[in-house]
Amino acid sequence: MTPSPENSVLTVKRLIPHDIATAVQWDSFVLACPEATFFHRAGWQKIVQDIFHHDTYFLYVEAGGRIQGVLPLGHVKSWLFGNSLVGLPFAVYGGVAAVSAQAAEALEQEAQQIAKRLGVAHLEWRNVKPRHSDWPAQDLYVTFRKEILPEEAVNMQAIPRKQRAMVRKGIKNGLVSALDRDVDRFFPLYADNVHRHGTPAMPKRYFKALLAEFGADCEVLTVTSPEGRPLSSVLSFYFRDEVLPYYAGDDESARDLAANDFKYWELMRRACERGLKVFDYGRSKLGTGSYAFKKNWGFEPRPLHYEYCLYTRAGIPQNNPANAKFKLLIETWRRLPIGLANWLGPFVVRNLG
Repeated sequence: MTPSPENSVLTVKRLIPHDIATAVQWDSFVLACPEATFFHRAGWQKIVQDIFHHDTYFLYVEAGGRIQGVLPLGHVKSWLFGNSLVGLPFAVYGGVAAVSAQAAEALEQEAQQIAKRLGVAHLEWRNVKPRHSDWPAQDLYVTFRKEILPEEAVNMQAIPRKQRAMVRKGIKNGLVSALDRDVDRFFPLYADNVHRHGTPAMPKRYFKALLAEFGADCEVLTVTSPEGRPLSSVLSFYFRDEVLPYYAGDDESARDLAANDFKYWELMRRACERGLKVFDYGRSKLGTGSYAFKKNWGFEPRPLHYEYCLYTRAGIPQNNPANAKFKLLIETWRRLPIGLANWLGPFVVRNLG
């Protein structure tokens, strides 16, 4: 009689790059596991390694030949921002995804051993739900998620009145949305937007790699004026019955034309047409313009539980624009010519994770 996976010995293994058969099993598990997110997908290993040149430790625990849990990790070693093992760099969600407490514990123990062997300053989980009440936690971030209703008109009516007026303004202005097969219209809007905010842009090849790696589950939607001038664009991920707008950019004239508002409405409307159930507005920092914008859509914030196991550092790292020590750097970055900023950006952003 063959033992069930639950009664079998748990074995932690590491996903080897280009092991397509195991990657397929990994993604099948992720798709079925309630704790998993889009950022647990095996494809992130190639992205983190090839684009950002960080070592990865994509761990999975197996029992009876079946995967019981996964933990994607990236080793970010930076002279600017320290030495860390993160689940997962460049992702808003991460940490352990497992079907049992035993599988989760096995993965965490292996991660601890790797962290100590690498000599990192800290180990970081980017959890949707808390796991360790005894670990220091970051309470800076929240996420916004809301049900997509089955009818377009009902979704429109569910948007609060003032925000709904902005969407209708975009419609009245004759704005048009279209899906792009590449990032040629998206990237200039995105890069200009982050430059105005004083933060470095991801490299264009990163976005190309996302489209190539995730195929139909990664999509670019661009809004144009009636004459065809690009005004606003968003790159979104699709996971199970959810849509997650993840990177976005706007022309400076987009605000007056309500192009940003129209863009997210079009994304929601198209998701409704596809029968999707959840609109995940993603992560925002408390007290920011992004936070207020999402609240205006009627979304309620839910805290994210970023937990840290500290080894050689005294406190939680604050590598984000809200940190006052980065104020001068942000102001300086805004003054850089956009071409220079786009050239320098990838060298800086790869260190942030």
